[in-house]
Amino acid sequence: MERGAVITVPAFASARSGVRHFFGTRHHAASLSVEVGTPLQSRQGSLRSTWLLSVKQVHGTDALVVDRSLSGDDRFHGGWDALVTDQSGVMVAVRTADCVPVLVHDPKRRVVAAIHAGWRGAVAGIVPKTIGLMQSRFGSDPGQLRVSIGPSAGVCCYEVDEPVLDRLREALHGWEQVVQDRRGGRAHLNLKQVIRKQARESGAREEHVTAVNLCTICHDDLFFSYRREGKVVGTMVSAIGLTPARG
Repeated sequence: MERGAVITVPAFASARSGVRHFFGTRHHAASLSVEVGTPLQSRQGSLRSTWLLSVKQVHGTDALVVDRSLSGDDRFHGGWDALVTDQSGVMVAVRTADCVPVLVHDPKRRVVAAIHAGWRGAVAGIVPKTIGLMQSRFGSDPGQLRVSIGPSAGVCCYEVDEPVLDRLREALHGWEQVVQDRRGGRAHLNLKQVIRKQARESGAREEHVTAVNLCTICHDDLFFSYRREGKVVGTMVSAIGLTPARG
């Protein structure tokens, strides 16, 4: 793992992996302005000639599939919390400030996905639904997928109340495994563990699911946090995209 303006993970970092990716920090966000719903072409550094796409997020489970090349005239109106593409030169991005960014890569079918998973989306199954979409639309084998779970509110700080716990009980088998320090109607939620559990149950192999174990609430030097700051001061951008296939 590399720390600094952005964070990368070994599962995707190899030049042979066929992807570019990053989990952003607050330092990176200051230099990257992403206009929601509009592809942004970067002409700097490693993102040269690459379109970066971020869309409006609504804490749901719908995914936008990008299966064609993009241009500056493209506009994406609507709300999605996952983006999937098989197009080289397109980086799909999500924005977070305590919610979980999840990046997915299918090295065999050459498909990538970026997922925004807050507790609502996670409990509603956005990660397994996106994996299912990759299967049905592109023929992905879940056992081949590489899944990386980015920085988010950690179980150390992420306290939830009874309505959230009720939703967990209804939707997640073995929900007790993802909460700690239960006291009355409150507990600490391990949202990363929810997503890891769902990815495995969707067919992803244990060794192919990794996580950046940094809490956005704890690390005010690295991350924005809605919970810590009590309002949206800023968001981190995390993205993944395919590099051109080698002849």
